[in-house]
Formats: sequence, C-alpha cells, structure tokens
Amino acid sequence: MHIVIDKPFDIAFIVLHGRGGEDGTVQAILDWLQIPYVGSGVRASALAMDKVRTKQLWQSAGLPVLPQVVLADNFDIDAVIAEVGLPMAVKPALEGSSNGISKVTRRDALLPAYQEAAKHNSLVMAESWVEGEEFTGAIIGDKVLPLIRITVNNGIYDFKTKYETGADEYRCPCGLPEAEEKAIQTLILRAAEVVGVRDWSRVDVIVDAEHQPWLIEINTIPGMTQNSLVPKAAKAAGLDFTETVLTILKTAWEERYA
Repeated sequence: MHIVIDKPFDIAFIVLHGRGGEDGTVQAILDWLQIPYVGSGVRASALAMDKVRTKQLWQSAGLPVLPQVVLADNFDIDAVIAEVGLPMAVKPALEGSSNGISKVTRRDALLPAYQEAAKHNSLVMAESWVEGEEFTGAIIGDKVLPLIRITVNNGIYDFKTKYETGADEYRCPCGLPEAEEKAIQTLILRAAEVVGVRDWSRVDVIVDAEHQPWLIEINTIPGMTQNSLVPKAAKAAGLDFTETVLTILKTAWEERYA
C-alpha cells in the first residue's frame, strides 16, 4: 500500500483474478485512493463474481439461463436432482478461473462434487448441464469481438484445461453463420449491460442442439496471457497484443475523462 500511495499513477490496469482481484476489493481500495483504473467498479465486480446473483439478475432481465439451485450443508440430493436434473454442473459460486467445477452424471457423485467445490468456497451451486458447443465473447467498450468456439478433451472447461493442458481447439472465427454469431454477440453485450460492467469483459455461453444460447458466466477481468481468449479474439479483429492493451486503456481513459 505504501508504494501505491507514494507513486503517482495515471490509471491502473487490474489483472488480478479471483477473490481480492475480481470481487471489488482492489477496486474499492483504488476508489479510496482516488486512482482511476481499467474495468468495472466495486458493485459490478462483486456482482459478477457471484454466479448465483448474476444468473438471478439475468433471469429477471429475461435473458436465457439454465436452472440452478444453491447447495447448503445436508442438502436433499433427490430434491436437487429433481430441480436441475442429471447431468449437472456443480461449482463454487464465488470463484474464478473455473476452480472446483465438476460434471455430475450419477446420484452418488453429487455429494463428492459438492465437497470438492466447498473446498474453494462455502457457497456452492448446482446448474443443469446442457450438451452443446461453448463460445466466448470478449467485449471492449461497447463492441463484442469475434466469438471464439471452444472445444475441450474432457468435456468441461475447468482450471486444468485453461491453465495446464490447454483446450483441444480455439476456433476464431468461430464458424457460425453470420446472423447467428451477431445474435449471440447482441446477447453477450446485453448480459454485460445488465450486470453493469465497463471497459472490458468476457461472457461465456453454450449453444445447444436447437441453436439456443445459454449464458454461463461473465468475467470482469479476463485473462491476458499468451493462451488467453481476449488476445485471440482481438487478433481475429486485427489487433496485436499491444494494440489490444492500448485499446482497453483508451476505452477506460475516455470513459473517465472524455
């Protein structure tokens, strides 16, 4: 903190993930220090970090979300299955980078999946699993970059797939018909607007066999490594890594000072 206070900054570019970075904590500190920063403010950051509240907000806005239920200690296994069905995804509701997520296909696997998710966070959710194709849309300002189609070996885009083994394939352009891609981009932008994010973000969706897109989650601080998705989408839009960073910074700067 001493270094932050003593050194002048024009603007901070936050690239911290998970609790403390994406949940509004560092944003509140920077607000208190009156240091401008790239990305969403405290409220939107905290909201987007909470998958349950985000899905509830999307649902209230009429956006497509899958059935979900919050799991507490001593939850009724059969009631949960009746609510969301099998298979289902079980995951921490307040965690980034897909930590602790499991696909549950059998009744006897639900409790171990809950216990694994609870290691990461006490708030755990179960969500209906839909078979389909995964896409992600990066947003800079009010523009959605070309969608990326994600294909994974183990059928689930979890922490290990993201950061250790890598996905089977990132396809960008995604290969969807132009009208379908534009419709999904419109949905993604609307999802971000409802949450109240600003400057940049990334929204993940899954498209089922009937071509219905379902909102999965929103990331207010997307990854910016060499394997990350925002730089890949930006490259498809004609931006190299440096240009992408500068575009995000310019967007934030103009939002604050234009």
